[in-house]
Amino acid sequence: MLQVSGVTLKFGKRVLFEDVNLKFTQGNCYGIIGANGAGKSTFLKILSGQQEASSGHVSITPGERMAVLQQNHYAYDDFPVLETVIMGHKELYDLMKEKDALYAKADFSDEDGIKAGELEQRFAEMNGWNAESDAASLLSSLQIPEEVHHRLLRELDSRQKVRVLLAQALYGNPDILLLDEPTNDLDLETIDWLENFLADYPHVTLVVSHDRHFLDAVCTHVVDVDFGKMNIYSGNYSFWYESSQLAMRQKADQNKKLEDKVRELQEFISRFSANASKSKQATSRKKALDKINLEEIKPSNRKYPAILFNQMLRDAGDQILEVSNLSASIDGTILFSGLNFQVNRGDKICILSRNSLAVTALYRILAGELQATTGDVRWGVTVHKAYLPADNTAYFEGKNLNLVDWLREYSPGEKDEQFIRGFLGKMLFSGEEVLKSCTVLSGGEKMRCMFSRMMLQQANVLLMDEPTNHLDLESITALNNGLKEYKGTVLFTTHDHTLAQTVANRVIEIGSKGYLDKLMDFDDYMHSKALLEPRAALNS
Repeated sequence: MLQVSGVTLKFGKRVLFEDVNLKFTQGNCYGIIGANGAGKSTFLKILSGQQEASSGHVSITPGERMAVLQQNHYAYDDFPVLETVIMGHKELYDLMKEKDALYAKADFSDEDGIKAGELEQRFAEMNGWNAESDAASLLSSLQIPEEVHHRLLRELDSRQKVRVLLAQALYGNPDILLLDEPTNDLDLETIDWLENFLADYPHVTLVVSHDRHFLDAVCTHVVDVDFGKMNIYSGNYSFWYESSQLAMRQKADQNKKLEDKVRELQEFISRFSANASKSKQATSRKKALDKINLEEIKPSNRKYPAILFNQMLRDAGDQILEVSNLSASIDGTILFSGLNFQVNRGDKICILSRNSLAVTALYRILAGELQATTGDVRWGVTVHKAYLPADNTAYFEGKNLNLVDWLREYSPGEKDEQFIRGFLGKMLFSGEEVLKSCTVLSGGEKMRCMFSRMMLQQANVLLMDEPTNHLDLESITALNNGLKEYKGTVLFTTHDHTLAQTVANRVIEIGSKGYLDKLMDFDDYMHSKALLEPRAALNS
C-alpha cells in the first residue's frame, strides 16, 4: 500500500497542489490526469523520493519495493543491457555484485566462505538464479532482440533505450510501480503487450499518460489533478470523462429534479458497466463501478479547445489524390517503394509505418515540400489541402511576432484583429496571452496555434503527421471530436489508438519492402491475424 498524507508542493507563491491525502491499494491501477503543468509528473517524483514536498509525507507498507520508469535515457549508458534491467531490483542487484566481489578475492578466507553461503541463501530465496533469464524474457517481450542483450546501453537507439528502461521498471514484479508516459516511443504492438501486462498486474500501479486507449485498458481508478487538488474516482478515463460531462450538463440544467439526475447517472453507470465486459480488466472494473457513489461525480473544471475544421464553400470533387509507383529514400536507404493508392472523397486514412521517417517523407511529398525518388502524385483540381507537419519548428523559429500577428500571416482573407483573436480564443488563448511572442510557446501551445492556422485555411483535405504530439488530454479529445465531425478527407498518422480507431475508415501501412492498403477500421486491422505476418515483414 502507498499512502500520501498532507502533501503540499509550492514554488514561491505558486501552489502546485495542496494538502493531498490519498491511499493507493493493491491490485489497482491509478491513471493520473490533469492539464499540462498541473503537477502530474512532479507528484510521481515526490512519491519516489526524487523531489521533496513542501510539507506532508509519503509512506509505503514496510518490506514493499517501489520501481520507477527512469526518464534519463543516458544514466545507464556504460552498463550492459541485461545488467541495466536487473538493476531495477536494487536489493537483488546489490546482492549479486557483493557475491561476485567476494568470490573474486585473491585471499578468500573461511569467514568469506561463511559469508558467501549466507549470500547464496538470500540469493536463492530471491530467485536470483533466474535473474538473467527473467530479464532476457522481459526484453524479448519488449522487442529487444537477444543479440543486443550484452551490448552497452549507449549502443542502442533511443527507441530501444526506452524499452530497456521500461523493462528495468517492470523487472521483478515490484509492489509499487510508477510509470510516467510509458507508451512514449513504443510501437502499437508493444503498447498492446504493455496493456495486457498491466491489466493482469496484481500490485499497485500509478501511471501518467496522454494515451486514452492505454488509460482505459489498464486503469481501475482515475486521479484527477485540478485546481491544486487531487481526487480519486472509480473507473477508467472514459468513464471519468463521460460522467464528468454528464454532471456538467446536469449542473447547467438547474431545474432538473434530483431524482431525474440520479436516474440518468444510474443508467449511465449501468451502460458503462455492461461495456466493461469487453475490456481487459472486466472483473476489477465491474467491482470498482459497483462502489461508485453518485454524489462523488462532479463536473470537470477542464477547458477544452474548440478544434473545428470547416471546408471552404466549394466541396472537393470525386478526384482527390492518385499516387503512382511512389518511392522515397534518404542517403541511399529506401524508406518506401512502389506505393500505389487512390484517395476517395470522404476517406479518413490512418497511415502507419514502423519507420517515422517514411511517414514524414510521404507527407512532405504529398504537401509538395519534398521530391520523390520515383513516381507521381496527382491532386484533383478541386482540392484545397492543409498540412500539419510533425516538426513545426520552421513556423515559429526566428519570428519575433505576437500570436495575433503570427496567425494573421496565415489568414487568407480577413485580417481584422478581432477576427484573428476569435480563432486564438478557440484555442484557449485569451486576453494578454495573444500578445506574447510566438517564440516562447510550449510544445502544446505551438500545436494549438497550428490548429488555428489549419482552421483558417478551411481546407477540404487535411494532411496530419502526428497531430497529438505535445497535446494534453483535453486537446486530444477536442481534436478527436473535430476530426470525427469533419466532412472532408483526412490522411493522418498517430500513436493515439483511440484517435485512429474512432476516425479512420481505412488503413495504409508503408515500409521499405512493400505496403498494405485495407478498407477497415483500425482495431480490425491491428487484430486481423491474416495481416500480422505481412505487417511484421514490412521493415524486416
